[in-house]
Amino acid sequence: MKQDLKNLFIFFGICILSYLIFVNLSFKEGMTTDSSGNTISNGLAGNAAAYAATIKAETIKLQDMLLVSKYRKDYENTILNLEDLISNMMLQTSLNVNTSNPEQALTKLNNLYQSKNALNDVMKFVDKTS
Repeated sequence: MKQDLKNLFIFFGICILSYLIFVNLSFKEGMTTDSSGNTISNGLAGNAAAYAATIKAETIKLQDMLLVSKYRKDYENTILNLEDLISNMMLQTSLNVNTSNPEQALTKLNNLYQSKNALNDVMKFVDKTS
């Protein structure tokens, strides 16, 4: 009787362990589809119209989430503060250039400059949207 009970507990333990393993595995069967059931992985050829519609839907979703017209002033303040931060980081980088190997600092300075230009584009977008 003891051996039967022990075997029964081992069997249930193995079943529970198997269940937990298979529940936590991620299976993807078949083709990947979007929420409407269309298979859209790129905008090539026949997928172009559906791909454009998917992008438009994502854009609308982001616009609804961001509410630029309502929070325009807060967004502008954030962008201006980021621009000040980047300018200060550019100054700090300029003042700490390793003269024996200036390429690293110059690369960082260039990346900061590009970030500043990107912020200018974001500011133009915020001004245009509201």
